[in-house]
Amino acid sequence: MGSVSPSNDELTVLVTGFGPFREHYPVNPSWEIASSLPDYLPPDRVKDPTRRSPPDLPRVRILVHPEPIRVNYEVVRNLVPKLWDDPNQKIDFAVHIGMAGPQPVYALERLAHRDGYKIKDVDGNLLGDEERHSQEGEKWIWHDMPQEITTDLDIDDVYKIWVERSPKIGRTALRISDDPGRYMCDFIYYSSLAHLSKQQRPKKLLFFHVPAGSCPERMALGKELVLQLIRSIVESEVGRTDGSKV
Repeated sequence: MGSVSPSNDELTVLVTGFGPFREHYPVNPSWEIASSLPDYLPPDRVKDPTRRSPPDLPRVRILVHPEPIRVNYEVVRNLVPKLWDDPNQKIDFAVHIGMAGPQPVYALERLAHRDGYKIKDVDGNLLGDEERHSQEGEKWIWHDMPQEITTDLDIDDVYKIWVERSPKIGRTALRISDDPGRYMCDFIYYSSLAHLSKQQRPKKLLFFHVPAGSCPERMALGKELVLQLIRSIVESEVGRTDGSKV
């Protein structure tokens, strides 16, 4: 990934969502939201004279992974390198979307964890990385990787822009989190962060937690929040590159 500037003809943001989570959640809102996104970020329609003037942004392509990701550890582990290493597709940023609890909270995750995955996936399998690490030693996929990895995005700046741009649903509903939950959401986030770290590539991605539930109103809100999150990521990065933020 190269530098981000308004002169770039086009930026690409990868977006993923998960499939059903057992019988409790046959419809996963993360995929419903992801699959509803347009191919390109729409023009900024917000005209607020009290808000700071945003930088000029390049065109932003939204590349949604074409199917919901199965809530399965091995599926995720095998998929992540393919998401990032396609020689025919340049990914500038990524947003992994996943479902949290029923509380009406939308959270940007700052970091992800390597260890502590004790919950079985939808196919009844544990991750089993502690045993795998002891057996494989230095050949283990995450050998020498830190227990936590943090995104390279300026999440505090992204959050500030995002709150300014998002529907006014109460600031307590839009949060930054340091605990993605040590399940599949945490796992895919760490998998991407570790994959990029091992290749010494910028870790320009976020995990976005959305509440459970798939009523039309919540899906419409989730879609708008993701679009504004993508805009906020690009605006933050363009601002860092062109020197408008120090």
